[in-house]
Amino acid sequence: MENRTSHSPVDATRQRLVPEPADDAATLGEDEFRVDLERIRFSPYLSRLSAVTQVIPQAGSGTVIHNRLTHSLKVSAVARSIAVDLETGTGETRALLAELGGCDPVVVQAAASAHDLGHPPFGHLGEQTLDRLARGRLGLPDGFEGNAQTFRILTTLDTCDATVRGLNLTAAVRAAVLKYPWTRDQWQGKLTGPARLLPRGVGTDPDEGAQKFSAYALNAAEMAAVKRAYPAIAPDQQTVECSVMDLADDIAYAVHDLDDFYRAGVLQHTTVAAELDGWLANQVSLAEVSIDDLEASFRSPGYSLELAWRRAEEKDAWLAHQDAFRDAVIRVQEGLVEGLLSVPYDGGMAADHAIAAFTRHWINRLKGSICLERHPDVRSGHVRLAQDAWHDVVVLKFVHSRFVLDRPDLAIYQRGQARVIESLVDGLWAWLNDSDDAARAPRRLTDFVAATTEEYLQLGRDVPGLGGRARQPDLLRLGRARAVVDYIASFTDAQALSAAALVSGTSDRLWEDGRSL
Repeated sequence: MENRTSHSPVDATRQRLVPEPADDAATLGEDEFRVDLERIRFSPYLSRLSAVTQVIPQAGSGTVIHNRLTHSLKVSAVARSIAVDLETGTGETRALLAELGGCDPVVVQAAASAHDLGHPPFGHLGEQTLDRLARGRLGLPDGFEGNAQTFRILTTLDTCDATVRGLNLTAAVRAAVLKYPWTRDQWQGKLTGPARLLPRGVGTDPDEGAQKFSAYALNAAEMAAVKRAYPAIAPDQQTVECSVMDLADDIAYAVHDLDDFYRAGVLQHTTVAAELDGWLANQVSLAEVSIDDLEASFRSPGYSLELAWRRAEEKDAWLAHQDAFRDAVIRVQEGLVEGLLSVPYDGGMAADHAIAAFTRHWINRLKGSICLERHPDVRSGHVRLAQDAWHDVVVLKFVHSRFVLDRPDLAIYQRGQARVIESLVDGLWAWLNDSDDAARAPRRLTDFVAATTEEYLQLGRDVPGLGGRARQPDLLRLGRARAVVDYIASFTDAQALSAAALVSGTSDRLWEDGRSL
């Protein structure tokens, strides 16, 4: 394959949906991938992420808590660094990269910047709630998924000067956001084996289809076309650039989010130390405890960590190793528990310096443990972490999950947020189906309805009958339903709260809250 840095007219990875006229920038030789990066950076969908929850709400915590935008910026920085290291690696590495389609640092930056565009309000809780309501109440077979929404934003919902719909990105950048390069129904009825034999994200319920996926039925044809630009990549595998973005996301999530929890006083030395020390001291006896007993006593020191190990071993037996896991627990205990958490965060410069040193150490360690593979395991990518670093991430993510995500105070807050999403879905759906008042719905929502309905009608023409079940009235209903989901997913946290108060009749701030619509 030709060098990706050249402007080769036969390089399929540079193809856009719509040919663009040469302008001053192109005349000056501006790299097409950098055009993509700047279109994403100037997108209002990216700006919106500054007011969308990453893990825990930013309100009241000032700048100490990441939002989706600051997380995306850090993922972009980590991803670019990994891509540069690969691109300047050995001759064997460069040859394999070229064989697999290349690893351009700007493409990786663009994908990393875009990877969370599809996240709805309230983080992963919002994603799960919107998916449940989209399938259950709105009757959308493929529901909602943040990665699929990202691809939909880039190709359909956002706009630029070149096209009315979509950012008209190169195939390389569009492919680099396909973390789960399949649709939900692509795995319908096929999930019959254990998780270790299936790609990450597809789940194991044959009736549900894939849990994670990168394109709705509406955008499936474009996903397939993008994948054809990479003939050396297996059908269910990420491109190299996507693997780098995905890995950088894992690293940032595992390390940077721990900073947040330490600063916010959520991570406590005593509880984390008790869990890790309890497992290290009782590893042999815990290995004899049944899964049922581990789950029933998960709050007992060491029990939750043993569960995490069992699940990692079950899903990723190709890489998981008990000795490597124990070594990782010891490293996290020394670096996090006996290091960072041993001194409570007081907001001073010394504490901030300690956080910076902790972050730099772990980021450098993980970035320096990168492997490139021609034939990766089905649950891995062409770019992955070495065995010891992979176990580090498993343990760091465990700390994140056990001592933050499982907290009852966060759970009760999230249940309230789920009610907000629910009231929006019910209120907007009822409005669009009110023949006497639908015309007064917000302009952006009615625009979405018109455009999305036409998408479904076109899909019905391209795929006659959509399996023999869909009639035109069904397609019109699907168009309205998908428009409601697209609309709610585009809100910030604050917009969702304001809009929910309006549609439920609990707001007395008409003009202030009305701006959210």
